[in-house]
Amino acid sequence: MKYMRDKEREKVKGVFRNFEVPGGELAFVYKKYPQDQPERFKLRDGQIYEIPLGVAKHLNTSGWYPQHAHAVNADGKSIAKIGKKVRRYAFQSMEFVDPDDFETADKAIITVENV
Repeated sequence: MKYMRDKEREKVKGVFRNFEVPGGELAFVYKKYPQDQPERFKLRDGQIYEIPLGVAKHLNTSGWYPQHAHAVNADGKSIAKIGKKVRRYAFQSMEFVDPDDFETADKAIITVENV
């Protein structure tokens, strides 16, 4: 637990993107671990920030809402399902890649080279 907390406290540099309100701000309070103090963040679209890795991950996993679609099941009944996720905001890193965030189990890694 201490290792994960320390890892998520490391600072990362990136650009905050607000897709819902271009040019707007997002203000929120973040606290993940019981021993942490709540921290306030106020981020403006397009600005570069240095924030903890845990906060960057939170921004990239929490900022969406489902857009529902309708489908027909095997019995011919109409059912609702999540059609897609609509992103509200994101944090685009300028310096880190966390291998834990990659979903490679069912996807091949493709390398593109300029020949």
